Order: sequence, then structure tokens, then C-alpha cells
Amino acid sequence: MAGDLQAKYSKLAQEYSKLRAQNQVLKKAVVDEQASSTALKDQVKQREQSLRKAEQEMDSLSFRNQQLTRRVELLQEELSVGEARGGGRKTKQGKGDSPSQQGQTQSVFDEDLQKKIEENERLHIQFYEAGEQHRHQLAQLEALVEELQQERERAEAQLEGLSARCALGEDRLAQETARLELRAHNLEREARECRARAEECQQQLSGCQVELSRQVQENSSVIQEKVPFNDTQYHHFNSLNVPPHNRRHQLKARDVAGQALLLVKDLVAALLNFHSYTEQRLHIYPLDSSIQPISPLNQRFSLYLHENAAYVRPLEDGLLQLHHSITEDTVTVLETVGKLKEFADHFSSYTHFLQKILPYQLKSLQEECEVSLCPPALSSKNQDLQRDLTRVTAIFLKLQSYITLLALPSQREQAVPQSSCSAAFTQLAAALHSLHDALQELSQHYSQKASLEEGLPSVSQKLRTTSECLLSSLSSLTITSSKVATFFSNNLDFFTASPGYGPKGGACTLSPLQAESMLGNKRRAAAYMLTIRKPRPESVPYKEALSNRHILTSSTESREGLTQQVHQGQEKIARLEQEKEHWLLEAQLGRVRLEKENQRISELQAQLCSALGGPASGPPGTPGLGRQEEEEQEEKGAGREATLSTSLVGMLTTTPINDEVGDEASREQLIKSHYMVRVSELTSQLQLSDSKAVHLHAECRALAKRLAIAEKTREALAEEVRLANQNITRLQDELSTTKRSYEEQLSMMSDHLCSMNETLSKQREEIDTLKLGNKGSTKKNKGR
Repeated sequence: MAGDLQAKYSKLAQEYSKLRAQNQVLKKAVVDEQASSTALKDQVKQREQSLRKAEQEMDSLSFRNQQLTRRVELLQEELSVGEARGGGRKTKQGKGDSPSQQGQTQSVFDEDLQKKIEENERLHIQFYEAGEQHRHQLAQLEALVEELQQERERAEAQLEGLSARCALGEDRLAQETARLELRAHNLEREARECRARAEECQQQLSGCQVELSRQVQENSSVIQEKVPFNDTQYHHFNSLNVPPHNRRHQLKARDVAGQALLLVKDLVAALLNFHSYTEQRLHIYPLDSSIQPISPLNQRFSLYLHENAAYVRPLEDGLLQLHHSITEDTVTVLETVGKLKEFADHFSSYTHFLQKILPYQLKSLQEECEVSLCPPALSSKNQDLQRDLTRVTAIFLKLQSYITLLALPSQREQAVPQSSCSAAFTQLAAALHSLHDALQELSQHYSQKASLEEGLPSVSQKLRTTSECLLSSLSSLTITSSKVATFFSNNLDFFTASPGYGPKGGACTLSPLQAESMLGNKRRAAAYMLTIRKPRPESVPYKEALSNRHILTSSTESREGLTQQVHQGQEKIARLEQEKEHWLLEAQLGRVRLEKENQRISELQAQLCSALGGPASGPPGTPGLGRQEEEEQEEKGAGREATLSTSLVGMLTTTPINDEVGDEASREQLIKSHYMVRVSELTSQLQLSDSKAVHLHAECRALAKRLAIAEKTREALAEEVRLANQNITRLQDELSTTKRSYEEQLSMMSDHLCSMNETLSKQREEIDTLKLGNKGSTKKNKGR
């Protein structure tokens, strides 16, 4: 802000000096114009005087001309009268004038008249010339007066404008001066406060220095007494120390790896499309494989192109593994990134694939040129494509060499110095830009070739479609290469800059083994810190612990007894449940038997009554009934014995008696109905569990979708947080830079104000001395 004020002040001072110089020049010009105007006014007055004189002379000449005209008229009248009288006088005059005298008189009159006529003509000519000259001079003077009047008006307008600008400039300078004086007072007050704070800080610094010196002495004595050796003094041991963790660098490295992964995915997709459409074009042009076989060269080339996915897709997989290896807890430098070697191997295999198919590409384009219907323009485009393909392959070879060079530090110790790594990153960025240019030229030449092929009569619609797809793949490949080159150039400072990792005691490079050991030490240190940070459980007093132990021992013994009792009770309950089910089933079977026996008894009684022909009597029917009852008792006893000798399942396998066929059928029907009820219950439970499972599956899908949305939101928020942190760091840097510049400008402004105050004091002193000298001279003059 002070710098802006100083710049404004200097600009206003320059403008004021310019305006003062212009004002002086304009004042001088106005004075000159006023002098010239007065001179012109004097000239106008003189001309007016001469004009009045000429008018007076003209009036006098016109008056004399009128007099002469009257006199000539009188003389002509007299002459006419004399001529009229001359005829009468000839007869009357006897002794009159002689002819000689009359001729002399006439000649005198004629001469006088001729002179008067000539003088009159000369006066008329002079009068006309004087009038014309007067009119011409008058027009010139009027034009000059108008011009001078306009110049005067312009000068007055400029003078008014300059006066207004000078007034505005003076007001603005006065305001700026007042504001600068107020700013100077504020700065002086702030400077006093800063000096006071600086003194306080100096006192605190001296106290801190004393305290730090004391702590250094204590720590040095502890180190000398307790530490057996200082591992930072030895390079081999110091490289195994865990460096300080730079979380910002790790987050930046992971972000850069993620962006590179997305770009490589697009590049892999574009390369796959390009190779696939190239293979498809080989089967269409110059010979259609559906009509006649293609050449052996193109068959071999098509076979190689069919294998492109085996070389292209590992690029994406290798970079994906590299991205997964970079986490927030790792240390990401070239010595620790072992997955870069796998990506370099995949890239090398793809480069070898390009070298293998390059001769076939060139020969295939040459075969297209040898076709009878190939025009010269198409042949020249094929030659351009051959050069472009050779250039693209050479650039891929260059990229392979740089990537392999960058992967060496993770394999061998001190394989590449840091300066060479920075140069390799720079050359890699340049090679990526060259790849973009080469692919752009390849796309342009292929587009021109496709447009020329469309004009050939033998081109089919299938070839046109394939060419369009090939052009779209080339355009996507060009766009992706441009994005990759731009991305690498934008992050070149991050790649070439020092990562800030290094053990204490000095910067040193790591070997791969040392890096692996260092990462192991880092994991163990993190686990140890996590262990010691766990909260300790609350301790129990000793007496209370002893009492708790006795209680626990007694409770353990009682618990074992109770556990045995519980097991016995559970076994007894299970056995009783089985017996309960058995007896319930037996009761149901007995009820069924009872109903059937009652029904049979009623049927037998009816038969007996019908056989006897009347109602059953008591005594005769009694033996029959007794036999039936005895038979029923025997059957029940036999059935009871059979039931007691079998289990619940064995009842289904007992050999029935002929009389108990109906009982077995009813028993089977009852068991079947029981199991059917059980099956229906299980079916309803299964349907309920299926509905619950479907509902749970729908909820799981909804939760998965919500989880995906939450992950995306989290990533977006993380990106926003990262951008906000970057903005905060950038603003902090700008704030510190602005604060430092303001402090410098304030110091410069204070110096400038001090110099201005000195100059003002000197001017005041000079003014005072001049005033004193002027007063002394005036007093001396008065004394004289």
C-alpha cells in the first residue's frame, strides 16, 4: 500500500511539474498573442485611418469630378449655343473676328476639354483601383481579425482548461500530501510500537537463547553419558534412519499417480482401437479378404496386430500397481518405488512390439502404393505416413530409455544421480510433446489420405467406415497424448524438485536395500507409537484383587457344579419332551381306536339284533359280549406290548396283525397329517425367510448405492479440501510476500519522508535567511 502511495505521489509530482511547465509555456504564448493582437489592432487602426483618408480623398475627387462634369456640360452648352449663333453672325458681322481667331479659340477649347476628359478618366481609374485595393485590404484584415479572434478564443479555452487542471492537480496534491502526512504519522506510531515490540522480542530471544543453551548443555551431557554412538555421523547407518514424514508430498504423489493412471487408461484404449482398426483395414484394402486372400505379408502383419492387447493392457496394470503402492504412510522417492520397474518392463515390451510391426507397416503401405489404381497424390501421402510411423516408433524408443533410466534407482545403489534424474524428467516431458506433434501430423496425413481414397472408384463403404473409425482413434490418441504432455509439463516442478525426504544429519541417497530396511523401520516405529499411545487400564488394589480371586475360585467351583446340574436338567428335559411327544401320539392313537371299537360294537349289536330277530336280551347276549370284551382286552394287551417294545419311529415298522390294518392306516394318516402340518409350517417359515432375504438384499443394494455415492462425495470433499489447503498455502505465501513488500515499502517511504522533511527544513531555513536579509536591506534603505 505504501508503494502504491509512493508511486501515486511520484506520478502526481511528475504531472504537476509537467502542468507547471505547460502553464508557463501557455502564459508566454498568451502574452505573445496579446502583443500580436495589440499590434494587429494598431495596424487595423492605421488601416482605418488610411481608409478614412482615402475616403476623404475619394470624396474630394468625386466633388471635383462633379464640378468638372458641370463645367464640361456648361462648356458644351455654350459651345452648342455658340455654334447655333455662328450662322446668323456670319451675315450680320461685317467687321467681326477673323477665321484664324475662331480656330485658335476652338483649338484651345478642344485641348482644354481633352485634358479634362483625360484627367477625368485617370481619376476614375485611380478611384476604381483605390476602391478595389481598399476592398481587398478590408477582406484580408477581416479574415485576419477573425483568425486572431479564434486563436484568442482557443488560447483562452486552453488557458481555462489548464487553470482548471492545475487547480485540480493542486487540490489532489494537497489531499495526497495531507493523506501522506497522516500516513507518515501512523507509520511513525507503528514504527514506535514495532520498536517496542522488537525490544520485547529481543528480551524474549535473549531469554530463549539462555534456556536453549542450558538445554543444549544438558542434552549434550546426556548424549555423551547415555548414547553409545551417533549414527548420523555415518552415512551407512544414517541412511537407515526414518526420515520425517512429509504428508503433503505423499498426498501430492498419490494425486499425481491417480491422474497419470486415468490418462494412461485413455491412452491404452486409444492404442487398442488404433491397432484393432489397422488390423481390420488390412482385411479390406488393398484386397478384400472376403473375396480373395490377402498377401502373406499382410497376413503376418494382421497376426502380429491381433496380439496387441497382450502388450498394451499391461501398461495400465503396471501403472495401477504403482498407484496402489503409493499410500499416505509410505515414503515415495525413486529409490522406494519398486513398481516403476515393472511399468518400465511393460513399456519396453510394447516398444519392442512397435519395432517388430514397423517393417510390416512400411511394407503394407508400399503395397498400397503399388496398386494400379493408386494415384501419385495417394502415394505421396503413404510416404508421409511411413515417415510419421518411423518417427512415432523412434519417440517411443526415446520414452522407453528415459523411463528405464528413472526405474534404475530402485534396483541399484547410486545408479543415477539426482541431477541426471531431473534432466531425465525434463527430457521425458520434451519427448511427450514431440510424441503429440508426431501423432498430430500422423492424424493429419491419414485424414488427407482418407479423403483421397474416397475419390477412388474401387473404395467400398466398409473401407470408408473403417477409415472413419481409424481417424477417430487417431484423434483420440492425439488428444490423449496432448493431455499427457500437458500434465507432465505442469507437474515437472514436482518431479524434478527434491522431495524433502532424507535422514537427519544431512542429505544422502538411499540404496534399494536401505530403502526397504528404512520402510520396515518406519512400520515398526508406527506400530510402537500406536502401542504406547493406547490408554492403560485402571489398576486394582492388592487386597481387593485377593478377595476377588477367592470369590472367583469359589464361584468357579460352584459354577462347575451348577454347569453339571444344568446339563443334567437339560438332558432330562429333552428326554421328557421326547416321552411327552410319544405319549401324546399314543393318546391320539388310543382315542382313534376307542372310536373305532365303539363303532364296531354298535355294528355288531345291530347285526346281532337283526340275527335274533328282536332286541338283544341280556343273558344270551352276555356271553357274546364277554367274548368280544375278552378279545378286545387281548388285542389291547397285545397292542400295548407291541407299543412298549417299539419307539416312536419303530411304530411305523411294526408288523401289524390282520385285525389292526385299519389302526395302522389311521396311524399313518395321523402321522402324515402331522408331518404335512410340520412341512407347511416349515414352508411358511422358508417363505418368510426368503422374503426377509429379498428385503435384506434390496436394503444391501440400496446401502451399496448409498456407499458409492458417499464415496464419491467423500472424494469430492477430499478434492475440495485439498484445493482449499492449496489455496490456504498459496494465500499464506502471498500474505507473507505482501507483508514483506509492505514492510520494505514502508521503510522506503519513511526514508523518503525523512529526506523530504530535511529538504523542507533546509528550504524553510533558506526562506528565513532570505527574509532576514530582505528586512536588513529595507532598514538600510530607510536609514539612507
